[in-house]
Amino acid sequence: MISAFFVILIAFLAGVEGILDEFQFHQPLVAATLIGLATGHLMEGVILGGTLQMLALGWMNIGAAIAPDAALASVVSAYLVTGPAQVDVKTGMAIAIPLAVAGQILTIGVRTITVALAHIADREAEKGNVAGVERVHWLALVFQGLRIAIPTVIVMAVGAGPVNAALNAIPEVITKGLAVAGGFIVVVGYAMVINMMATAELWPFFFLGFALSAVTELNLIAMGIIGLVLALIYLQLSPKFNGGNGGGSNGGGSAGGSGGDPVDAILNNY
Repeated sequence: MISAFFVILIAFLAGVEGILDEFQFHQPLVAATLIGLATGHLMEGVILGGTLQMLALGWMNIGAAIAPDAALASVVSAYLVTGPAQVDVKTGMAIAIPLAVAGQILTIGVRTITVALAHIADREAEKGNVAGVERVHWLALVFQGLRIAIPTVIVMAVGAGPVNAALNAIPEVITKGLAVAGGFIVVVGYAMVINMMATAELWPFFFLGFALSAVTELNLIAMGIIGLVLALIYLQLSPKFNGGNGGGSNGGGSAGGSGGDPVDAILNNY
């Protein structure tokens, strides 16, 4: 019962954060991990969330165009993977894609409702009723939360048996096709990340990371320490961060002046 309460709470917060973007509960990595934690299957939630996060990197609202809904896809697919249904991660990925499209339709409907709420808020503002404007604001956020919470409750109420039966009834060609499509979208997400870091200064670190990943004795903590040390060395030696003097002590000493770099000044203080 407690687990179900936290799953619904996380679903509600994910819907609200899809609009607020403050605590990022709607991001797949956060939402799926929290669902996994609530259901007692943290590892599966992290794996699914990390994979879906790469998929969602290419999803963004541009103008009036609304992107597929990462919140609904993350919450419901994570519950199917980590909940009583115990769906495997690949199937969860395949389910997440149509869920994202369904969530896109839901968020369009909710935003249409909030247009009417905005007019109500305008009328309250004309009356000078600040409390009334706040109530309308909170009501709009509640609608956004229910947009994710209600479908999640429906999936939870249906139960594992009917869910598995429905999934098994889907032709294999469709589920495999969705899985392949999801894999392609993940590749697009990786490509976007690489495109953002495609600079002459960062390419050596990119290829070095691939080389170090082959050293199986190193865990993530060791890799993080190596990355931090390399970043500090780069900042110390690069003329770009040392006033153009070749990275010597003179460049570091002049960082506190008007032509220095603030990052180098902070490092020199330590």
